[in-house]
Amino acid sequence: MRIIAGELKGRRLHRLEGKQTRPTSDRLRETIFNILSFRTQRAVVLDLFSGTGAMAIEALSRGADYAVLVDNSPHAISLITQNIRSFSLEKKARVQKWDIALNLDLLRHVQPLFDLVFMDPPYNRNMLGSALNHLLQSASLAEQACIVVEHSVLESIRLDHPEFELYDQRTFGKTVVSFIRLTNS
Repeated sequence: MRIIAGELKGRRLHRLEGKQTRPTSDRLRETIFNILSFRTQRAVVLDLFSGTGAMAIEALSRGADYAVLVDNSPHAISLITQNIRSFSLEKKARVQKWDIALNLDLLRHVQPLFDLVFMDPPYNRNMLGSALNHLLQSASLAEQACIVVEHSVLESIRLDHPEFELYDQRTFGKTVVSFIRLTNS
């Protein structure tokens, strides 16, 4: 795994062996960022179910201002912290251990609000709906925020809130990437 573009281009990420994390492949990450290209500059990024931190670190490499990386696994938190340190991003990133399945109360008073959110929950565990609900309840999203959700082809996105709009969806093998925007309606 490596950073695809930006000031950290070509640098390798540390990763855990085995199946404790399911990192986004370089190719899929590149495709996602090509779609988002105009949204990463000066963005404030939230990376939920962060795993290795690759999505947030890629965004920072491409010009995002700041990132908050959240995961519940102690192994993932250790790995994310190691990656942040190895790229000297401590001033631009905050790593937080938190159980997203319970709530996202840790984000309630975060400023500035998040422009770009990456969400890659464990596949086929019915976590998408509650994570999106918790995100909306946290009131931490900027106007017109973009949420990028990676999920299994076996899981569909149900948007139970009129504030969310699914505006693009692409399938890559067993993975679907759904692009959702906050409509502020």
